[in-house]
This record gives sequence, C-alpha cells and structure tokens, in this order.
Amino acid sequence: MAARWGLIAAMLIGAGPGHAQDSAQDTEAAIETAVAGASADAPAAARKQKECSPDIGCVTNLPLPRYVSLKGEEGNARRGPGLTHRIDWVFTRPGMPLKVTAEYENWRRVEDQDGAGGWVHYALLSGVRSVLITTDMAEFRDAPRMDARVIAQAELGVVARVLECRPDWCRISVSGERGWVAKTALWGVGEAEVID
Repeated sequence: MAARWGLIAAMLIGAGPGHAQDSAQDTEAAIETAVAGASADAPAAARKQKECSPDIGCVTNLPLPRYVSLKGEEGNARRGPGLTHRIDWVFTRPGMPLKVTAEYENWRRVEDQDGAGGWVHYALLSGVRSVLITTDMAEFRDAPRMDARVIAQAELGVVARVLECRPDWCRISVSGERGWVAKTALWGVGEAEVID
C-alpha cells in the first residue's frame, strides 16, 4: 500500500523540480489513478470531513480562506470536488494567486480576484505565494513606506512573487525587479497578513 502511495505521489508531483506537468489533462490522468486507489479510504475521509469549522480546513487544518498559487500552465476548475464533475473554468496563468474557500478530500474550492473558480485538485496548487497587481502602474519602493524612493513600476494585472509581507506592505518580485508595494495595490494576501 505504501509503495502504491509513493508511486501516486511521484506521478502527481512529477519527476522533479525541472520537469513541469505537460498539461492539465496529464495531471488529471494521474489524479484519476490516485482517486481510484484512494476509494477504500473514503469512509475515514467522510468522518474527518464532518469534524471541521468554517474557518479551518477539514483536510489540512489550515485557515480558510487562505491564498495559494496555480502550480502549472493551466488548471481545470470543476463544478464539484471530483473528476466526474464538469469543468466550469480553466485557469491559464502560471503562478496566479487563488483564494481557497473550502476543502474536500484532495480537492480545494478556489476563486480568483473576480470570484470565478471551482474545485481544483490540490496537485495543481502550490503554497508558493504570489499576488496580482490591482492598480495601474503600482510603485515598487526601496522601503515599506510612502516616502521611500520609487525604484520600479508594474502594470495592472501583473502576477508577482511574494518575498515577504508586513501588515500594510509586501516585498515582491517581478522579472528580477524587487521592491515594496502597498497592500492596497495587491490581491492575494490578507489585509493584516504577515509573511516572513
């Protein structure tokens, strides 16, 4: 049994960090194999699912809502938590921040900045934090304060990687440019969230 789970994990994760998933369809084939093998554990998962609260994920015990990012080139968002549910939305921006609002077994209910989304298999998501620039020409500053020197700008809709956050500012990176941006110009972090 442990060997099978190791094989399934290897299929879901890929051969290593240098080997990206070819497509969402390839990943879904691996997910289908994993789901078929996990059906024996469904009653235990159902019991665990009932022991949760609205602000804590039943599966991960992590806070809800919380932010994650899209791991690969694309990810299918389904109407329900399973491969039998139809695809309602396809996310196509690598690294795009997504908000997790619910959990069920290996599935996470996610939404983007506009509220579009659905159920996505956890293998398509990453804990690496990213943000979306929500104002035109957001200013990168060399320190987390409004009177600090502007060192770069980013256009509306750009996806940036989060390096750290303080209550009102985040230090982010886009195409090698790094700087502090006010949280009011970002989507993908909580209002008072601190990231080290």
